Amino acid sequence: MSSERFELITLKSGHTSLRLLSNRETFHPVIGPEAEARALHVVQQRIVERSQDYQPFIIWDVGLGAAANAVAAIDALADVRNDVELHSFDHTLAPLRFACDHSEHLVYIQPHRAAIDELMQKGQVKIGRVHWYLHRADFRDSLSRSDLPAPHAIFYDPYSATSNPEMWTLEHFTKLRQALDDTRPCLLTNYTRSTAVRSTWLLAGFYVGIGVGIGEKDQTTIAANELSLLERPLSLDWLKQVAASQNSNPLREAGAIYGPMNAADFERLRQHPQFHMRSLCL
Repeated sequence: MSSERFELITLKSGHTSLRLLSNRETFHPVIGPEAEARALHVVQQRIVERSQDYQPFIIWDVGLGAAANAVAAIDALADVRNDVELHSFDHTLAPLRFACDHSEHLVYIQPHRAAIDELMQKGQVKIGRVHWYLHRADFRDSLSRSDLPAPHAIFYDPYSATSNPEMWTLEHFTKLRQALDDTRPCLLTNYTRSTAVRSTWLLAGFYVGIGVGIGEKDQTTIAANELSLLERPLSLDWLKQVAASQNSNPLREAGAIYGPMNAADFERLRQHPQFHMRSLCL
């Protein structure tokens, strides 16, 4: 939206990032754009290694924002031999334009200014073996497109559930899960560690695990369409914590009401393949 306004902010780490003034949300607020994008998405998803097994390797970058996640992937994939399709989704280019206008403060932008300009003008650009596509639209609408290739990796980075609740609902994640190709192993990474979000993803049909810590966060969350892809899947102990939690209610379109999970949802969760054989004693 053209009305969106941003400011530069210096993080505790000393790095510079953006903050949206309307909701006071800071982009990559923990350790800065470059380090967070690499650790949370690129390294954790083993993008370089996994891209060697597929031709092409498909990445969905949900929430292009100021392009830190996309650029981290492009930099990491500079020497790969297989083709990569990087599909970035956002309804606005305002944060990316702001980042480009202030690239003297955002080091990761500087080497890619020309490519980013071409991306914004033409909707696509090629950098090495990476074909970068821009989808300027509501990501929820893109899920129904028949021409969009199913991903091997999803960098999920919209605004938080408080500011952007429609991108965090059970209904939305169910459609996202249905858009995956189960013959194509896929990982999804995100900065949250919320019990409610993890419950939502599980009830949408994902397998869910504990993700890497970043900065002051001791853990994040990673999801997949195959349990074997997760190094630290949520355990039966976590399921027991859900039963006692006051903030485990899955997020729905009717409203993100944080509270305990009802009996019907908990039974669905208990029957999830990730837990079922181990939860019979609960």
